Amino acid sequence: MTTKNPEYDFAWCPGCGDFGVRRAIEWAVERRMDTLGEVIENTVVVAGIGCSGNMVHLLEGPQPFGIHGIHGRTLPMAFGIKGSRPDLNVLIAAGDGDFLSIGGEHIAPQAQRNLNVTAVIMDNGVYGLTKGQSSPTTALEVITPTTPYGKMEGALNPLDLYLTLGATYVASGISSKPRDLANLIYDAMNHSGFSMVHVQSPCTTYNDTFEALKGNPRKGIQPLAWNVPDDHDTSDKAAAVELVRSYGVPVGLLYQDPDSVALDERYAQIMSKQRTRTAQDLVDSFAFAVQ
Repeated sequence: MTTKNPEYDFAWCPGCGDFGVRRAIEWAVERRMDTLGEVIENTVVVAGIGCSGNMVHLLEGPQPFGIHGIHGRTLPMAFGIKGSRPDLNVLIAAGDGDFLSIGGEHIAPQAQRNLNVTAVIMDNGVYGLTKGQSSPTTALEVITPTTPYGKMEGALNPLDLYLTLGATYVASGISSKPRDLANLIYDAMNHSGFSMVHVQSPCTTYNDTFEALKGNPRKGIQPLAWNVPDDHDTSDKAAAVELVRSYGVPVGLLYQDPDSVALDERYAQIMSKQRTRTAQDLVDSFAFAVQ
């Protein structure tokens, strides 16, 4: 799979959608480096647990910093990294399993804070690494190892969730179009605020949705994936919600808040108003005058 980590035996299945996502991330980070004159070490990849999370091990060439944590906790780790080093470009690479199930509780707090990070979520509708169990985005009544008689819960709409919880940049991509996906990720990294790039990345072994997404006229299969209209107003959240609640999977930029102010900017503003106090000032504040 890669020559830089010969001791690491992880391998994606042939045709896995995550190959396209990996290439898109590489292109987006390289473009950012060239545009801003940054070194790649200024980017930190916070990885989830699962096939998608192993993106941190598999990028080729010069490496960004990368970190694995425990299952579902990419956002708390990203919060800590960005809080201590706001100058770093923090990129989350996770899957629908860890990010939207056990990790789902962390989305709302970071959205409300408008944490200045970019999350790339690879959605294949199953837990691929652990043999295809149902995930939050698995469709109703689908049979999997954990739902042998059919899944009882309806599928989560992640794009609707991100918009509802207050993400200030929401885009939808597909792994078979890595160039377009790279542009979305690049723009997301340049956005000041909480950026979500949700990617349809089919699992060829346990949930191969390539044909359903692309369509097949000969079989009478209409494509689930369709491009966001050119005249869509990306600053209109209500219009974005209408798109994601319509048929299939809209692909492209859905929403970007033009007035977004990220958490690190707000923090800098607050700190600029704070009066600097010397050690003597602090001592004097606790001293009692003796009559």
